[in-house]
Amino acid sequence: MTEHDDRLTPGELRTLFLFEALDDSQLAAFTERGRVRHRSAGEVVYTEGDPATCFYVLLSGAVTLTRLIRGDEVEIIRSDQRGAYGGAIQAYMGDRADQVYANTMRAVTDVELFELPADLIATSVREWFPMAMHLLEGLFLGMRANQTIVGERERLLALGALSAGLTHELNNPASAAVRATSVLRDRVAGMRHKLAMIADGRLDGTRLHHLVELQEAAVKKAASAAPLSPLAASDAEDVLGDWLDEHGIAGAWDLASTLVAGGIDADWLEQVSLAVGEDNLDSAVRWITYTIDTELLMGEIDDAATRISGLVAAAKQYSQLDRAPYQVVDVHDLLDATLTMFKGKFPPGMRKVREYDRSLPQIPAYAAELNQVWTNLIDNALHAMGDSGTLTVRTSRSDDMVMVEIGDTGPGIPAEIRPRIFEPFFTTKPVGQGTGLGLDISYRIVVKKHHGDIRVESRPGETWFRVLLPTVVVPG
Repeated sequence: MTEHDDRLTPGELRTLFLFEALDDSQLAAFTERGRVRHRSAGEVVYTEGDPATCFYVLLSGAVTLTRLIRGDEVEIIRSDQRGAYGGAIQAYMGDRADQVYANTMRAVTDVELFELPADLIATSVREWFPMAMHLLEGLFLGMRANQTIVGERERLLALGALSAGLTHELNNPASAAVRATSVLRDRVAGMRHKLAMIADGRLDGTRLHHLVELQEAAVKKAASAAPLSPLAASDAEDVLGDWLDEHGIAGAWDLASTLVAGGIDADWLEQVSLAVGEDNLDSAVRWITYTIDTELLMGEIDDAATRISGLVAAAKQYSQLDRAPYQVVDVHDLLDATLTMFKGKFPPGMRKVREYDRSLPQIPAYAAELNQVWTNLIDNALHAMGDSGTLTVRTSRSDDMVMVEIGDTGPGIPAEIRPRIFEPFFTTKPVGQGTGLGLDISYRIVVKKHHGDIRVESRPGETWFRVLLPTVVVPG
């Protein structure tokens, strides 16, 4: 590399649009400390993440600015415009902003650059343009504060909406358990009454023993009874109701529905008749019916309790309660927990499709924050589709990354706004319905915190958000 240590004259400096409005004394301050630097094609001027010590203005040639995204260097700007600038552009903020280079500048051709020390830029902006300084400071700090406040508010609103859905989902099995418990109490009372009638001496020991054996057999049949279609159940109830009527048992139709649900048919009841005799058949059948009913009700309670336990487990998985922030996780567990939390928000006409590659490895991640990404993407998909459509959640491998895809069948994202969807505060939702931070937060979680990538592909009727996450710990 050949490097020259040249200076510009005030007149030459004034030809650059950044400095054309400065007075002679201000130009002199810059020309005194500024230097012209020459860089060869391909040479790095400064590197992303290094301390921002200099401010650069392009005099001739072409440069490119790049950002490092999940290990790949991505070009964000290429310019040959005289006066284009980069480097320590936030020097005026002092210690209120990270004073590091936000990107890497590289010479595309041989270039000439005017280099100014960062401390000179900082002092000059503060002293020469106090009003502009206050405006810029307010804009920078205000936007950062607004982003923090609105981001926290968005998270609270999302959590509130999901909590309301979870409460609704918990209410259904809880109500079912309460109802089944109330009915079970009546059935147990009826069993005690029938037991007294059966055991009052009218049945000898042998017949009572046979009845108890049939009762245990009925419990086993109820536990293993296959559910019948409505038509098949109706036909079976008709046959069993006729048998009960023929044997003089009152309330045949009420008894028949419970007996059929427990897998009992007329042939099986013939065994009861032989065991206890016709005189005791009514009490014995009702005793068997109460037994089956209690088993079915306990099954309902068990199912309700299992559903409640599953919802609570999903809520804990979603919130990552009592778990380390950074851990090795199965991405499918996170997706399922988020979908469970959304269950109450799915319209009746919405179809959900899961296409999981269960062979994917576990990944190191901030699990609760990834759940926030899934929440933002699923919520946007539901909003885009309205009352009907198909939500698809798919996982697969992409090279050495785990890829999660969330697709919807909404109207799509117009091409003209697609490049802006990850910008802070940009939203296509009506005023008051969106903060414009959901995708920005998702981008920062995926790209900056997990060193992954998030992409979007959209056309009318099909939109896909693709999140790529590394399978190994990435430094930094």
